[in-house]
Amino acid sequence: MPAEMPPRFQPGTIETKWYEFWTDHELFKAVRDIRKKPFSIMIPPPNVTGVLHMGHALNNTLQDIVARFKRMQGFCVLWLPGTDHAGIATQAVVEKKLLAEQKVTRNELGREKFLEEVWKWKDEYGNRILNQLKKLGASCDWSRTRFTMDEGLTRAVRESFVKLWHKGLVYRGYRMINWDCKLQTAISDDEIETTETRGHLWYIRYPIKDQPEKFVVVATTRPETMFGDTAVAVNPDDERFSNLVGKHLILPIVGREIPVIADDSVNPEFGTGAVKVTPGHDFNDYERGQRHNLPMINVLNKDGTLNEQGGKYQGIERLKARKQLVEELDGIGLIERVEDYTNNVPHSDRSKTPVEPLLSEQWFVKMKELAQPAIADVKPDEEGKREITFVPERWEKVYLSWLENVRDWCISRQLWWGHRIPVWYDADGNAVALKEDPAEGALHPDSGKPLVRQDDDVLDTWASSWLWPFSTLGWPEKTADLGYFYPTHFLSTARDIIYLWVARMVMASHEFMDEKPFSTVYIHATVLDASGQRMSKTKGNGIDPLVMFEQWGVDAVRLTLPLLTSEGQDIKLSESKFEMGRNFCNKLWNASRFAISNLDDFEEAIGKLSETERAGLNEGQVVELEDCFIEGRFTNAVVDVTDALERYKFNEAAQAMYHFVWDDFCDWYLEVVKPRLYDGKGGERSKLRAQTTLVRVLDGILKMLHPIIPFVTEEIWQTLRPMLAVLRGDTPELSLVIAQWPKASKDRLFEPEQKRFAFMQDVTRAVRNIRAEHSLDPKTPIEGVLSVSDKATLDLLGEAERDTVCKLAGLSSLTVAVGAKKPEASATVVLGNGNEVFVNLEGLIDYAMELLRLEANQAKLTEGINKLKRKLENLNYVERAPKDVVQRDRDRVSELVTELERIEKHIEEVKAMAKR
Repeated sequence: MPAEMPPRFQPGTIETKWYEFWTDHELFKAVRDIRKKPFSIMIPPPNVTGVLHMGHALNNTLQDIVARFKRMQGFCVLWLPGTDHAGIATQAVVEKKLLAEQKVTRNELGREKFLEEVWKWKDEYGNRILNQLKKLGASCDWSRTRFTMDEGLTRAVRESFVKLWHKGLVYRGYRMINWDCKLQTAISDDEIETTETRGHLWYIRYPIKDQPEKFVVVATTRPETMFGDTAVAVNPDDERFSNLVGKHLILPIVGREIPVIADDSVNPEFGTGAVKVTPGHDFNDYERGQRHNLPMINVLNKDGTLNEQGGKYQGIERLKARKQLVEELDGIGLIERVEDYTNNVPHSDRSKTPVEPLLSEQWFVKMKELAQPAIADVKPDEEGKREITFVPERWEKVYLSWLENVRDWCISRQLWWGHRIPVWYDADGNAVALKEDPAEGALHPDSGKPLVRQDDDVLDTWASSWLWPFSTLGWPEKTADLGYFYPTHFLSTARDIIYLWVARMVMASHEFMDEKPFSTVYIHATVLDASGQRMSKTKGNGIDPLVMFEQWGVDAVRLTLPLLTSEGQDIKLSESKFEMGRNFCNKLWNASRFAISNLDDFEEAIGKLSETERAGLNEGQVVELEDCFIEGRFTNAVVDVTDALERYKFNEAAQAMYHFVWDDFCDWYLEVVKPRLYDGKGGERSKLRAQTTLVRVLDGILKMLHPIIPFVTEEIWQTLRPMLAVLRGDTPELSLVIAQWPKASKDRLFEPEQKRFAFMQDVTRAVRNIRAEHSLDPKTPIEGVLSVSDKATLDLLGEAERDTVCKLAGLSSLTVAVGAKKPEASATVVLGNGNEVFVNLEGLIDYAMELLRLEANQAKLTEGINKLKRKLENLNYVERAPKDVVQRDRDRVSELVTELERIEKHIEEVKAMAKR
């Protein structure tokens, strides 16, 4: 006898229990096995400073679905977890903590002691997000957890740097970079947030040399950088300035002569059409400066104050200097006008301060050579095949666009926390890159002089994470793990880091491993709030997944996310959406509880069978129509879900299982099979066949749902497990985690039976619709007539099927005949192919009251349609409203028109009946 399931599903009581069970039995551990094919996934390492947000929840749910699915298919699955040291973010957190608790800065503490504090913080808080992933149910091999600054990965980082050094692909140069004045470090593009900022556009008069009474007016949002101006540029096609190109202007305040140059990149529509060129403080101007061989002048100190180039403004913070400079220019008549101007200003996502383009001496990696094999991997060959496939495919354009226009990569950061650049200098500044720290007194290999210091900078965080797929498996050693699990198979990540991380991993893999790092790159959706805005701390519109776990259950969150994620579309999420997942889990629980509660005598009945009869049951012999239907639909589901997961169509897989379980299994099969379970309809053997079908199909349902909702499925399956043992005559697997994924068989499709059952469903729905449309009490017995077009259709609905329709639709009788006559006072539903359902309404409805009800609905629908049509006829609304809102209104009009047509049909029908 199976254990009794509680009447209500309470997710909080089972999640910890089963996660501990899985980890205690090491079910997620990847043990190399030559009999199995490997399947490996490297988790995109979250920052050690991070806490689980909804983007993490979505991405790791999708990865877990793949890992669990492949594990059940018999692969040796490695899902390797880990964290990123997150240089800037972690250093900023610890600096803030030290200042608050000890009133000390990192400079006062010193590099060595500060790094000790960071490691203490990392040891205490660094695994917080990994523990939160465990709450999500992530089936990672936790015994292999890596950290981008652990001993092995540190060795890999040094190995890669030295290899690039010896190939001449890494160099130190004076280039334009992004500079965070508050943190005083170079930062990468991904560490920048572009913020719409209200400011001003100042129109400044630049006197023409030898014509002091004449000016060229330039417009700028950053007057304080004018001390670094080395030209004024105009578009060569702009006739307004054609006579000035080649002449010189006098830079206000400074008095320096600067040329007027012609450059195609100038937008004639911006400002006056003439722009100041500051090659030392603007990326576009830097390119213009290189094209025209202009001097490059830096006017800022590292802390954002003006340097000696600013004259009397030296030492003044740049924004304060801007205000004072504008006042001075205005005082001498060189400000023509000032306009309000909204500009997209790049801000550091860590310090929240404006980023300064700055000329600085930094370490760079030459990227052109590294990019070529990475480009080839994604471009199709002559047969249209790709080494690496993007899902959705459209994201490969972003990848290729960046690689085909790649610039050298600034890899140095002016921080203390991170991989310190493995370069040492002698007293003359001669540099050498080394894999290991040099011994005291070590000499430079070329100069022969003692090495006296290591480079102060650390590497960009991406300089360790671009090695992640293979460094985590032991590279540079040729380990057994590397040989078995590499290259990896599946990477799921965000669109934001396609070029910052994905492209760089492909480059690194070809450079150091001479092969691709993975086969598939899945770019997951972005989770937006209900109004379509990106979630962020500053907006306060985020949804905390940990809170959702408590409120709805982990499985509800895990199911809802892929249900909402159609390929290529972002998710508009509100907290109430998780009710959908919760309701499904409850539905599954209640259906499973019903099924298992009707297995009390299953073991006893099985025990009475001969070995031949038992073998027949175990092999899935079915007789009754409803058993054939659910077995056939289950086979269809196996095919559809397996195919969807193989193609990483998570929404399709989730939708297929949702509708199979809710519609086919719960709403139809369980309702139809009840008489055989409750009343013994058909005898003991029929009941046993129904029980066997329940056990087999429920087992399959739980297996196919397990990758998506692992906790509730494990709880139910463990309750069902003894009955599986009875049916199979052996001991089932220990857990769903390692159970075998269902396989489809053509002989289990039962297509003729599915056709018969589908016809029975159509008839039942038709009667139910008539009952609902005429507001008939469900308990009111009604008479039905089914008119079919031919004998073949007549044979689809035997006596047993007619009884089932009567039971499900609340019919007192159902007359079926070829060309059956329509009762006079009846409602009609046309099924198609010459088949019609009639329900006799004689004496069941008050025609006058029914007409009033229908006409009221007609008026309400007409008013709604006209209101929406007026709205859509307003061009201002159509042009200004969000496109999805306008489309929603158009779709709603179509829905209301269809509903109105249906109501009008019923009105005519009731009028005709009333005349009789």
